[in-house]
Order: sequence, then C-alpha cells, then structure tokens
Amino acid sequence: MLRGTMQAAVVRTTHPCGPDQVKELVMNPVGKRTGAFLGGTFAQDPGLTNLVDRAVELAHEVADAGMRTVWFGQAADYDASQLAALVGRAEPRIGVGTSVVPMYPRHPLLLAAAAKTAQAATAGRFRLGVGLGARSVLEPQFGLPYPPQIKHLREYLVALRPLLDGDDAAFEGQTLSSRPAGPTAVPGAVPQVPVLVAAMGPRALAAAGELAEGTIPFLAGPRTLAQQIVPAITEAAAAAGRPAPHIVAGVPAVVTDDAAAARSRVSAALGFYDSIPSYQKVIATEGLSSAADLLIAGDEDTVTAGLRRYFDAGATEIMVTHTDLFDAQDRARTWAVARNL
Repeated sequence: MLRGTMQAAVVRTTHPCGPDQVKELVMNPVGKRTGAFLGGTFAQDPGLTNLVDRAVELAHEVADAGMRTVWFGQAADYDASQLAALVGRAEPRIGVGTSVVPMYPRHPLLLAAAAKTAQAATAGRFRLGVGLGARSVLEPQFGLPYPPQIKHLREYLVALRPLLDGDDAAFEGQTLSSRPAGPTAVPGAVPQVPVLVAAMGPRALAAAGELAEGTIPFLAGPRTLAQQIVPAITEAAAAAGRPAPHIVAGVPAVVTDDAAAARSRVSAALGFYDSIPSYQKVIATEGLSSAADLLIAGDEDTVTAGLRRYFDAGATEIMVTHTDLFDAQDRARTWAVARNL
C-alpha cells in the first residue's frame, strides 16, 4: 500500500477498450492470465479520504500495467461486490471479482442480486468468488449459529445458480430455503455470472467442481495445487459433465530490493491465517510452517520463477496479493512481472 500523503484520485469514465478485448474478458474466463488482489489493507491507510476513489485509482494502475483482473476481498467495512461493480464500471479494461465473499450469513437471494447488479454494471466482466469463511471469526461477529459446512456449501450453490440466472424457482434445503417473492432477472446481467469457491479440502473441491465454475484458493502452494486441488476439482467437474474449471491461485508476491523487509511486512498481514485450521492444513501440505513462508519476494527473476510454478502446477490464473502493502514503484515492478507471464 502506498503510505503517506494520498493524491486525489482521478476517476476516468472511459478508456480505449476495443470489442476484441471486451470479448476476451467476457467470453474466455478460463485461460492463463494474471490479476491483482486489493484487500482490506489499502482501505485502512490512515491518509485515505475516499475508499472508492482509491480503489479506482489502483485499478487504473493495474490496467496501465497490462494486468487483466482486479479482485476485492470482503471484510467488515466495505462491500466487495459493490466495490467491484463501481471499479469495473470506471475502468473497462479489466475484469473484476470478489475474493471472497463469505456465504454465511448472506442469503443467496441477496448475494445473487448483488452479483447480477455488478455483472450489469461492468458489461459482463464480473466473477463471484464465495467461501465458507472461518467459523471462529464469523460466528461471534454475526451472533448466528454456523451451519454444517459442506452441507451448507452444496445447498448454497444449488440455490445460488438459478438465482444468478434469473430463475425464480424456490429451493428447500436443510440449511437454507430460498423462495423468491418476485422476478429475479436483472436486465444486462449477461453472460452467466461465474461462481468460484474458495475450496481447498476434498469435499469442498468436489462440490466446487460439480456445482460451480472453479476454485479460488489462497495460500495453497504449487505442490498443494498440483497434488490435491487441481486433480480433485478437475475430476469432479469432468464427472459432472462440466467444462474445465477456473483455478485462480492467490499468491503473495512482490518485486523488491529489500526481501527481508517485505517478508516482515507480509508476515504481520498474514499472521491471522496461521490460526485457521483450513489454512494450517494447506500450509503444512506445502512443507511450510507459516503463511508468510509462501511469499515470493526478490528481484524480477526470482518472482517470475516463483509465479511460473503456479502455472506449471495447473493454475489458470494467478492473483497477485499484498502488493498494496508496498509503494508504487514496487507495485509497478511486481505487476510488470505478472503481466509478462
């Protein structure tokens, strides 16, 4: 993140974006490309005067660097789907998505409405990333009982898809019910909104392969991708007669002249994940002891080699994370490497 005095954001409403580029962003969601994740870090800068303006400003940087997608995380402050819609409308050269919105306690009717609005706002450049979330965080935060995870995931995805497609059919499950009281179609919300699940365990991956368009794992290294995640979700998708899944790997990476300082900064940001069981498992599978061990930091050659390992492991897209912890120069160097992949 760029610390210190913030410059006023210049919100551009138009950019050169030819029909071929729009078609590629909309029609070819599965393919090797790179994007940038903008999490809650940039939103907490003490010098920030307007979150949306800053997000748009960073999105312009991403597009100018030749990157293809900007992803927004969901926390307790801003709404990720709304922010993605606003940013995608202001910067038409990129696709936008959420990484990720916890399903609990959001009802599928509400999340589908937000996603369809974002899809219409961005002319079909929105992808919806959802996840189960961490029970230890969400249950106390919302004060509601956390449902059985895999059962809820499956039922949620079954209920969500028709709603995203404007189908008004009711759904009755054990963990949720959905009974639309009126039309659910949103004019302009085309094509179909892709759904990606933050799945890393075998049962969640099976559900994602069967019922969604792919997965969006974070802190799952190349070994874990190649040996567990890619085979599991690909097999589940094939068994269900679905196309090859999106596999969008979230990777903390930065091109910098001070790798030690970068590791210290990212370690503070990632320490939270060391206490979450699902992340503990994938970090251990990678043969590492902490989330910060997955950071790729160093010169251009070091980061290029590190990111290529994720494509070699089967990722269809790399989402570079935590670049908003660093200044504009390091961000630009990092995004240039990602673009060149």
